[in-house]
Amino acid sequence: MTQTPHIVGIGGTTRANSSTEKAVAAALAAAADAGATTVHFTGPELAELPHYAPEDPVRHPTAERLVKELRAADGIIIGSPGYHGSISGMIKNALDYTEDMRDDERVYFEGRAVGVIATGYGWQGVVATLATLRQIVHALRGYPTPLGAGINSLGDAVFDAEGNVVDEKAGTQLAVVGTEVVDLARALIRR
Repeated sequence: MTQTPHIVGIGGTTRANSSTEKAVAAALAAAADAGATTVHFTGPELAELPHYAPEDPVRHPTAERLVKELRAADGIIIGSPGYHGSISGMIKNALDYTEDMRDDERVYFEGRAVGVIATGYGWQGVVATLATLRQIVHALRGYPTPLGAGINSLGDAVFDAEGNVVDEKAGTQLAVVGTEVVDLARALIRR
C-alpha cells in the first residue's frame, strides 16, 4: 500500500507571484504528482505573521494554521529569495514559529523530509541562501533532500506569466526536489 504523505510548502515574498512563490508551487505540483497532499503558505500569507514572540502565547490565525500544518506534515518544502546573501526575514520569521513545536513528541522538523529552494538575481546569493536553508533544516532536526534547487533569475526567463516553469534545468531541479521530499517522507513514515 502506498502512503499518502502530506507536504507543506513555505515560500514567497511580499510580492504575490514572485519567482520564489512560483518555484515552491512547482515543487509542490511535482509532490502532488507523486501522490502527496500539499498546502502552500505563500508570501502574502507569511507577511501577515507578526514577529515571533515566544513570551506571548497569543498567535495570529495564520501562525496557528502554519504550526498546525507543520505538525501534520510528513515533508516540507522551503523556498526563500536570496536577500543580501541569506534568507529573507519573512521566511526566517515563519520558521521561528516552529519553536511552538519544541515540546511536541516530534520536535520541530524531526522525522520529516525537507526540500529547500533558493532564488536570486545571481549565483552568489542563491548558493549562500541554499546553504543557509540547509543549516536551518539541520538545526530543526529535519532530513534535507539530497538536491536543493538553486534558481538564478538573472538572464533568461524561468517562469511565464502564469507561473509555469519555462527553463528546463530549473523545471528539472524543482521536480526532483518535490519528488525527493515525497520519496523520503514515505521512507520515514515506514520506519
